[in-house]
Amino acid sequence: MSSEHMQIGEVAARTGLSLRTIRHYDQAGLVTPSARSQGGFRLYTEGDVARLTVIRRMKPLGFTLDQMRDLLEATDRLDAGEVLTASEREALTERIRGYEQEAAEQVEKLRAQLARAEEFAATLRERLSPAPSP
Repeated sequence: MSSEHMQIGEVAARTGLSLRTIRHYDQAGLVTPSARSQGGFRLYTEGDVARLTVIRRMKPLGFTLDQMRDLLEATDRLDAGEVLTASEREALTERIRGYEQEAAEQVEKLRAQLARAEEFAATLRERLSPAPSP
């Protein structure tokens, strides 16, 4: 086995994803292992790990599997070095820009939720702290 290929356990450790989740993304067609070992084990490359990292970052922001697939397709086409017309390149860039804007909006919503959660935790801490003696 080439050192550039990793088995699923190493990929799971590097990405923080479970084996089950990685297999699910394979079945969903988001990240297909680049190769298989002679024994049939999935083998992944650095590129596969990078794709899984993108997916892992999109998931908590509420992106669907279809949206993940769409973004990966757009970035794959831009990165593949295929000959694209200016309008094709612009359309792909606009698709990616849309995801960037949606991600930024979701981050702001999460920041607001975090601020409310921190305020709530602070309120509880204050309530539990002993009252000052007179």
